[in-house]
Amino acid sequence: MNMNKKDRVNRVVLIGAGLVGSSYAFALINQAVTEELVIIDLDKEKAIGDAMDLNHGKAFSPSSTNTWYGDYSDCGDADIVCICAGANQKPGETRLDLVEKNMKIFKTIVGEVMDHKFDGIFLIATNPVDILTHATQVFSGLPKERVIGSGTTLDTARFRYMLSDYFNVATQNVHAYIIGEHGDTELPVWSHATIGGVPVSKYLETNEAYQREDLHHLFEDVRDAAYQIIQKKGATHYGIAMSLVRITKAILGNENSILTVSTHLNGEYGAHDVYVGVPTIVNRRGVEKVLEMELSDTEQQQFHHSVKTLKETMNPALEKLSL
Repeated sequence: MNMNKKDRVNRVVLIGAGLVGSSYAFALINQAVTEELVIIDLDKEKAIGDAMDLNHGKAFSPSSTNTWYGDYSDCGDADIVCICAGANQKPGETRLDLVEKNMKIFKTIVGEVMDHKFDGIFLIATNPVDILTHATQVFSGLPKERVIGSGTTLDTARFRYMLSDYFNVATQNVHAYIIGEHGDTELPVWSHATIGGVPVSKYLETNEAYQREDLHHLFEDVRDAAYQIIQKKGATHYGIAMSLVRITKAILGNENSILTVSTHLNGEYGAHDVYVGVPTIVNRRGVEKVLEMELSDTEQQQFHHSVKTLKETMNPALEKLSL
């Protein structure tokens, strides 16, 4: 039965209930972000168990999120389909091997979603996220502004946290971005990093306790954080899940928030036909606008290198699938 506009509620469909997906579901419910949450997974029993477990905590959540195990037919009325499904890299596999494997998985998933007339926004979390976000747009045919990847939102959050810890100020008062590939070629935009509105470069000049060389090591810790966490606990999932919830809130709340999501560039920053993490205004339409910061020469070169690396990995995989 069709609902009246006044009865319309937000629906998020999660595809892939592994560590990242289940953490995303848990955070969505605890932050009361959506009225409906549908969980889809190849492991039906696990997904049903997740839905049961989450529903049992409704008495303690901020609002009652209607949660159930579903199927692709539930995507037709969804506002957001968040894909966390995919294969993990195995020993001996190259990054390109992982790309090709996950592209095939995504072609099937996205095809199933679109077969049910999905007309919302795709939110992609699976790695390599920039490449799989691009592939999702190609597979779905949806407007580019309605296909978004988690991009460098988590990297940026890590960056802000580590800067706040180093300078001993609240994270909310640190404004700084990581842009580029969500991976080894990402880069910090030091030229626009501020502490309470004061440029980091100026902050260093007026505080002898802080050293410029420390910042290089700080960025390396940001870039390599996932490797460190995986070594210690086997996987990263809480941070990325919270990043996905933040993006979901920005979309459903029509916030016009600025987040470093993976978005399609068509000339911005000198890049063409590539999805990559840059500061972006996000609202109910998906991507409203890409914010084009003025980068330093070094930052621009690093960004171009990051884009080049993405394309060199992505294009052969796309060609192999005859797209």
